[in-house]
Amino acid sequence: MNFHKYLKSYSTPFVMAVLVLSLYSCKTKKIAQTAPIPETTTVEKAKAEPVPETAIEKEEETAAVPEKINYDFKTIQFEFNSSVLKTFSYPVLDQIAKAIKKDPSVKFNVDGHSSAEGTVERNQTLSTDRANSVKSYLVSSGVSASNLIATGYGESKPITSNTTEAGKAQNRRVEISKVE
Repeated sequence: MNFHKYLKSYSTPFVMAVLVLSLYSCKTKKIAQTAPIPETTTVEKAKAEPVPETAIEKEEETAAVPEKINYDFKTIQFEFNSSVLKTFSYPVLDQIAKAIKKDPSVKFNVDGHSSAEGTVERNQTLSTDRANSVKSYLVSSGVSASNLIATGYGESKPITSNTTEAGKAQNRRVEISKVE
């Protein structure tokens, strides 16, 4: 018998047998199954695990503690002889308004100041106008007007010397602080 004929006659059935066996072995692999976990209801859990009273009291105490709010606000600066808010003050004032609205029971001082340029009367009026300008912005942002006390101090409370332009610029300000 010729070897090629022999190989040809047996190779096709042999290949077929290997394919069938490999497919059959894949088919018979079983996925490991885990036992189902019985579900317990909330009521069953409560019956199974009683909660000590101290845990309930602590949970109530935790809920009653208000969030610690940071009232350390940035100073709002103004141009010479102006009570008009600078555009770059808006994001700062928006953050301040957001913090103030977290606890509507807290009151705040809105203190306006000026540099020593001009007359005492003009600086007093200017500082009051600056405080009211900031207060108006905060009220328009949703802060209750009754929580804000606007006061002008004129040039009486400088934070630095009025002898330099940089010092004068720092004194043209409004400061917001929590009423103590």
